Amino acid sequence: MRIRELLVLSAAALVLMTGPGQAGPCSDSIARMQSVIDARLAAMASRGPGARQSTDAQLHRQPTPRSIAEAEASLGDISQGAITSMQEAMTRARAADAAGDKAACDHALAEVQKLVGQ
Repeated sequence: MRIRELLVLSAAALVLMTGPGQAGPCSDSIARMQSVIDARLAAMASRGPGARQSTDAQLHRQPTPRSIAEAEASLGDISQGAITSMQEAMTRARAADAAGDKAACDHALAEVQKLVGQ
C-alpha cells in the first residue's frame, strides 16, 4: 500500500509542476522580428566590404547579432543610431511582453519594423 500512495503523490506533484508555460501576448511576434533583424544583418554582412578579423574571432567565439551589427556600423553599412534604436525598441517590446502589455509591445515592434525597413 505504501508504494501506491507514493506513486499517487509523485504523479500529483508531476502534474502540478508541469503546468502550462506562460508566454507573453506577443512573444511570437518578437521572435519573428528578431529573425528579420538577424537576416537583414546577415545580408548586409554578406554583400558589404570585408573587415579585418577581430581578436574575438580568433578566440573561436561565435558572432552575435549585436557584434555583427556593430561591425556593420563600423564599416558604414548601418548607422550606430539605427542599431541603438533597434536595440532599445526590442528591449521595450520584451519588457512590455513580460508585463502582458500587448499594445506597448506592438508599438515597439512597429518602431523596429520601420527601422528595419519592412
